[in-house]
Amino acid sequence: MLNNFSPNALKTYKTCPKKFYFKYVENVNIPRSALPFEKGKKIHALANYYLQGLNTDNFEQALTSEELQIWQNLKSNEFYQKDCLKSEFPLMCKVEKYWVGGRLDAIVYDKNNYYILDYKTGSIPENPEYDFQTMIYLLCLDKYLKEYNSLSFVYIDLKNNRNHIIEFSADKRKLYEEKIVEICEKITKGKIYKCNTNSCKFCEYSKICLIE
Repeated sequence: MLNNFSPNALKTYKTCPKKFYFKYVENVNIPRSALPFEKGKKIHALANYYLQGLNTDNFEQALTSEELQIWQNLKSNEFYQKDCLKSEFPLMCKVEKYWVGGRLDAIVYDKNNYYILDYKTGSIPENPEYDFQTMIYLLCLDKYLKEYNSLSFVYIDLKNNRNHIIEFSADKRKLYEEKIVEICEKITKGKIYKCNTNSCKFCEYSKICLIE
């Protein structure tokens, strides 16, 4: 069983407990094509190099016209131009007895106002304010910073060149913690891993999943 929970692990359990079982309990690794993720990987790597102050000219020349436009959208984004505190930063925190965390694309700041940036070359979550990534990252950075004027999560939609901003608050801290604890307890105490999705044909575990 997991000792800590990532946003993806919690999303997987919520979508299909049986997929969670294969992936995180039994650690079954099903090879998948990396092609759909290549564009995102390129942009994330380039963004990290850029924020570290490295020369990215050679990397930019290797981009396709579509990737170059996405990169220009990111470089000109108002939040990406703020001062950088951390890039590709792994961060964890404890919510009651459960450890949660992940790797943040970037943390930027303006005076004592802090922003978690998450670059999306595809789509942003359907309900971003209560997405596990949003909740976990904000809780982790809240505990890491301890003191600040404001804290926000910014999904940078690079495809449509727009931002979705979620502001953190004391009320959201309480609600986010409750939601995280609720699903972690279902995973650790229930241990019932049944398939509950109608999207089995798109699941990489479909061939080994014997649906009851």
